[in-house]
Amino acid sequence: MRIVLVGPPGAGKGTQAAFLAKNLSIPHISTGDLFRANISQGTELGKQAKAYMDAGNLVPDEVTIGMAKGRMSEADAVNGFLLDGFPRNVAQAEALDAMLEAEGMKLDAVLDLEVPEDEVVKRIAGRRICRNDSAHVFHVTYTPPKQDGVCDACGGELYQRDDDSEETVRTRLEVYHTQTEPIIDHYKAQGLVVTISALGKVTEVTDRAMSALRGEQAA
Repeated sequence: MRIVLVGPPGAGKGTQAAFLAKNLSIPHISTGDLFRANISQGTELGKQAKAYMDAGNLVPDEVTIGMAKGRMSEADAVNGFLLDGFPRNVAQAEALDAMLEAEGMKLDAVLDLEVPEDEVVKRIAGRRICRNDSAHVFHVTYTPPKQDGVCDACGGELYQRDDDSEETVRTRLEVYHTQTEPIIDHYKAQGLVVTISALGKVTEVTDRAMSALRGEQAA
């Protein structure tokens, strides 16, 4: 299957993408991984992206599109892929449509993870990271540490990242609404959008997504 995963920040896209890709035996292709791979390998696109990022500027669509095209042409993606973070806007969605059409391929589904805005703020603003090891992550409501402000694993100090503050989260949501959400309408016009609730346990959301995709596949 060829799937695009969309949803607001805090919807759990990365977590769900990993589970779904494993269940469907297709590669999980995320924008973050594309940037990291191209920059670490010193590709021409990676050098261009790094120059923009180092200057504090957004990476242009054509650079991101070029990276995605290269990754989707690799052997493990021939029979399908799950895109996470790409396309990020309508221009990228149109470029993806053209790319697939040129290869005689098409998307099977666009999975839209739906989460109420207040829940997004609660999820992200409540995160606390260990200063000693960023892999140790807690949440003031869902997975609180035994001792307030102290990491259970190593005793390190827990802190809130600047980009996890409520103000920053609401700004990120506004960017999502203006830039990324319009791609949902773009794909609805093609009859590809499958919307599911991303509330509940991770396994529940995965099961919900797999059921929805099976229905899409059968259609």
